[in-house]
Amino acid sequence: MKPVVAYRAARAGTQPDHLHPPYGSSVKRAPTRALVALPHTLTEVTGPVFGPEVVDPGAVDLTRRHAAAPLGERIVVSGAVIDEDERPLAGALVEVWQANAAGRYRHAVDQHDAPLDPNFTGCGHALTDGEGRFRFVTIRPGAYPWRNHANAWRPAHIHFSVFGPAFATRLVTQMYFPGDPLLPFDPIFNCTADAAARERLIARFDWETTLPEHALGFRFDLVLSGRDATPMEL
Repeated sequence: MKPVVAYRAARAGTQPDHLHPPYGSSVKRAPTRALVALPHTLTEVTGPVFGPEVVDPGAVDLTRRHAAAPLGERIVVSGAVIDEDERPLAGALVEVWQANAAGRYRHAVDQHDAPLDPNFTGCGHALTDGEGRFRFVTIRPGAYPWRNHANAWRPAHIHFSVFGPAFATRLVTQMYFPGDPLLPFDPIFNCTADAAARERLIARFDWETTLPEHALGFRFDLVLSGRDATPMEL
């Protein structure tokens, strides 16, 4: 574990820009004036509390939520939620959601011409253990078109949400896969200007968590603050 040091502010370019014109939606929603800081009240800093009683233990395996197995390549995604000094965050609620193997979400808004899988809903959750660790079994998601620009395709990705001890502590990001040829062309991935910071959004193949004859393993750690923080969506 690294020694505890004073808080390190994120370097410029290591977090996504509010405005990134190649990403069309950011032009519509990026603030045009200075942000206004709203003081947190007791409500924002004390709740809700997500304990074991609100977690479904079976939600960590997205491949066993229905009558049969979903289509696609099984994968294991694991990692840890840590701070800038590699101290673990225990009891954090980690949520994931994703498209199926064909690149389609089970959502009314998604009308992509790709099949839905009746045995894959695409969402799960877990509480981190005493060492900040989490683990999901799921299906490798497919790429999909998204009409941001001509012939626009999103790389395969999994959305992550992390809740700390209160609602105001929620952070959201996306995990990508190594070697994906779509990454250089994706404006959302490239909202983060710093190349090294973008690399922190890409999972690492993990031989130790690969299950023989069953699933490949990928490691994705979530660093919540400091100069080496995972880029988070705004």
